[in-house]
Amino acid sequence: MKVTVIGFWGGYPNKGEASSGYLIESANFKLLVDCGSAVLSQLQKYIAIVEIDAVILSHYHHDHIADIGPLQYARLIQQSEVNKILPIYGHPFNQEKFQCLSYKDVTCGTAYQPNRLLTVGPFSISFLQTDHPVDCYAMRISDGNATIVYTADSSFKEDFIPFAKEADLLLSECNLYADQNGAPIGHMTSTEAANIAQKAKVKELWLTHLPHSGDLNQLIEEAKTVYDGAVSLAEEGKTTQIN
Repeated sequence: MKVTVIGFWGGYPNKGEASSGYLIESANFKLLVDCGSAVLSQLQKYIAIVEIDAVILSHYHHDHIADIGPLQYARLIQQSEVNKILPIYGHPFNQEKFQCLSYKDVTCGTAYQPNRLLTVGPFSISFLQTDHPVDCYAMRISDGNATIVYTADSSFKEDFIPFAKEADLLLSECNLYADQNGAPIGHMTSTEAANIAQKAKVKELWLTHLPHSGDLNQLIEEAKTVYDGAVSLAEEGKTTQIN
């Protein structure tokens, strides 16, 4: 399984970068997890738009779905090069947003049920509802050989620990520093993300959905006080191959 960070900022992208978007590849299947602002532009550094096999969305906040419209336009414009409708998986609990995932004959909104295992290409995906102001779902994604866990947006909850148990990579949101309180706004601190990684015994921790203030390297130093594994910041183009 190959994981590539396309975008990693919370809220909005910094100049020349993107908000949430991650490319997961296995057995020549390309899954885009979230599609935030500027993700489509950054994605084309790594694969062509027509190469995407499926998209899955954690929730419907703009910094996770802003480029769904441009993606649909791109697939329409390049329709002659694409021989299939692109499935976009999303939860069905906001029908107004969910219905927008289907567009003409180029994309089809496909509902996942969070209490059921979802199979997308070579991937098996299970879900955990997060603590966020809107319905949002973390994902545990496995291709049978490797497993990554993506927290999506959430404040800390103990359920993340068994959900992430012994994952090869924990891709955890980290919108706040250790001395801040994320509970009222549905986001996590560096040490809360590290606590999950440590107790779940994951092999590696990437901090993502990063804040626009402060010294981001401080997030790593704070996480290292709790987690004794490898920890780093997500950045555009950061990649790992997990076998």
